[in-house]
Amino acid sequence: MRTRITLAVALLVALALTGSGAIVYLIEHDRNREQVADEVEQEVEEFRTLQRTGIDPRTGKAFDGVVPLLQTFLDRNVASPSEAFLAWYDGDALPGQEPGDDAYLGDEEFDRIVEELTPGNGSRLWTSPRDGEVLIAVQSVQFEGDNRVGALVVVQELSERDALLNETMRTYAIVAFLSLLLVLAIGWWQSGRLLSPLRTLRTTAERIGATDLSQRLPVRGHDDITDLTHTVNGMLERLESAFISQKRFLDDAGHELRTPLTVLSGHLELLDTANPDEVEATRKLLLDEVDRMARLTRDLILLAKSDRPDFLRIEQVDLDGLAEDLVAKARGLGEREWRYDGAPAGRVEMDRQRITQAVLQLADNAVKHTQEGDEIAIGAAVSAESVTIWVRDSGPGVPAADRELIFERFGRGVVRENDEGFGLGLSIVRAIATGHGGTAHVENAPSGGARFVLTLPIRQTRPKETNSWPAS
Repeated sequence: MRTRITLAVALLVALALTGSGAIVYLIEHDRNREQVADEVEQEVEEFRTLQRTGIDPRTGKAFDGVVPLLQTFLDRNVASPSEAFLAWYDGDALPGQEPGDDAYLGDEEFDRIVEELTPGNGSRLWTSPRDGEVLIAVQSVQFEGDNRVGALVVVQELSERDALLNETMRTYAIVAFLSLLLVLAIGWWQSGRLLSPLRTLRTTAERIGATDLSQRLPVRGHDDITDLTHTVNGMLERLESAFISQKRFLDDAGHELRTPLTVLSGHLELLDTANPDEVEATRKLLLDEVDRMARLTRDLILLAKSDRPDFLRIEQVDLDGLAEDLVAKARGLGEREWRYDGAPAGRVEMDRQRITQAVLQLADNAVKHTQEGDEIAIGAAVSAESVTIWVRDSGPGVPAADRELIFERFGRGVVRENDEGFGLGLSIVRAIATGHGGTAHVENAPSGGARFVLTLPIRQTRPKETNSWPAS
C-alpha cells in the first residue's frame, strides 16, 4: 500500500511536471517566433521608410534607381550575428554579394523562395542546411520608368534562440527530476506516517489471541484513520465483552452443573433396578435435579443474552397501568399483604416484558424473605431524568455488607431454609436494568425491611437494532 501510494503520487507529479514543461516550451517557442517576426518587420519598416522618403541621407539627393536605394540601406544597417541583409535586383543578387560572403547566396532553395516572395512581399520559414530554421522576409522596390524589380531580403536565424530555449528546458528537466526525487522521498515518508495506524492495527490483530482481547490501538490525530482506530477499538471492546460473557457462562455452567451431574451419576451407579421402590424414588430425585439444571441453564442463557443488542425491545409503556399489572401478577406469588404505592400517569420508554420479569423477580425474592401477612409493596415515580420502580417489604432487610454481593452471579447473602435458588435472580434484575442504561440497588425501606429500586433513564441510551441476532 505504501509503495502504491508513493508511486501514484510520483506518477501524478511526473505528469504535472512534464505537462507544465511542454506548455512552457510551446509558449516560449511561439514567443521566439513572434519576437523574430517583430525584429524582421522592424528592419523591413525601416527600408519602407527610406523608400518613401526617396532621399539619400548621405548626399541629400533623391535616389536615381533601385540599386542605390538598396546599397544605401545595406551600408547603413549592420546585421546582428543572427541576421543577414541581402539585396536582389532583377532576379539576381547585387554585385559584391557572393557565395563566399554569405552562405545563403547560391542556394537554389533559398533563391527559389526569394523569387516566389518578391512579387507580393511577405515572409516564410526555411530550414537551412547550415543554420537550421530561419525566417526569410522580402520587401520589393521598383522605380517609375524602370521595369526591373529590386528587393531587400532579411534573413533571421532561429537556431540561437532555439538553443537558448533548449538549454533552459534541459535545466528545467534536471530541476524537475530532482523535484520528483524529493516528492518521492516525502511521499514515501508521509505515506508511511499515515499508514502507521494500519500497520499497528495489523500487528495488534496478530497479537490478539483466543485468550487475550485486551489489546487496543493507540489513538493519535483527528483524521479518517483516527476514526477507523476508534471504530476498531470499539469492535475489540465488544469482542472482549462477548468473550468474557461467554467465558463466564461456561465457567458458571460448568461450576453449577457439576453438583447435579454428580448426583445423577452417583444415584444411577448405585441404583438397584430390581427394586421397584428404589427405582421410583431415584426417578423422582433425578427428575427434580433435571428440573433444577434446566432452570439454571435458562437463567445462565438469559444472562448471556443480556449483552446482545436484541436483548431489549423498547416501546412506549403506560407506567401507571404497568405498575397496577405488576401488583396484580405478584399477588399469586404468596399470601402477603400486597400494597400499591402508586405511579404517575404517563408513557415512558422501556421493555415492558423485561421490566415485568425484573419486578416479579424482586417480588418473589421479597416473598422468600417475609412471612405470611407481612407487607410487600410495588410502586413507581418519575423525575426529570429518570423513572424509578421499587419493591419494598417489611422483612429483616439486607445487611450493608451484602447489598452489592447479592447482585453478583451466584452471590448470596443470608439464605433462608428451603431456598433452592442459585443466586442468579438479582443478577438478572441488574442485567435488565443495565440493558436499559440504568441501575439496580437495595436500600433500607422507610418503615423497615428492604427496598429494591430500579432506576431507568427517561430516554434510552441503548441503540435500537434493526437486524436481530441469529437465534442461538
